Amino acid sequence: MPQIASAALTAIAAYLLGSIPFAVLSSRLFGLADPRTYGSGNPGATNVLRSGNKKAAILTLIGDALKGVIAVLAARALTHDENLVAIAGIAAFVGHVFSVFLRFRGGKGVATAGGVLLAMHWPVGVATLACWIFIAATTRYSSAAALVSALASPFLTAWLFPQASWVVAVAVMALILIWRHWANIGRLFSGQESKLGKKKA
Repeated sequence: MPQIASAALTAIAAYLLGSIPFAVLSSRLFGLADPRTYGSGNPGATNVLRSGNKKAAILTLIGDALKGVIAVLAARALTHDENLVAIAGIAAFVGHVFSVFLRFRGGKGVATAGGVLLAMHWPVGVATLACWIFIAATTRYSSAAALVSALASPFLTAWLFPQASWVVAVAVMALILIWRHWANIGRLFSGQESKLGKKKA
């Protein structure tokens, strides 16, 4: 199969996988309100946690992370071309952020990006996760943890897994993550950002 066709099929399949809205599905499973109707309105694990249902939030987190893991591992099982594998990873991430099933209004992509990094090269994933946990534990702000981890991830990739296609892919994901958290940045500076575990009104 021509390289362009392989890349296109890989991107489409990974994008559709990434588009699965686990936040909405897990909320329905537990009889909760649509996460797009409360809190930050973001269909992600942190906002589902604001419902007070930890099980739904954990299920959302696992589902969103697995989208990134499966996309990368499946692509790697089918090809030895890391360029195509990187395309699968970023396509799954983009699918989460711009979900076709949610009219292209998806989540912010933190968990899916984490899954991509863990499957790409686990030391990078673990280092980025450790960064997230440290910032989240010390500040209680999920958004601050996501922003710091996003900034660190391209440098960690360049250091621990210096493949050009992956460094570019991770840098693009980091930029999208920062853009998706733009409103959070404003709230962090104004002291109006919600902390982890704070329930919806």
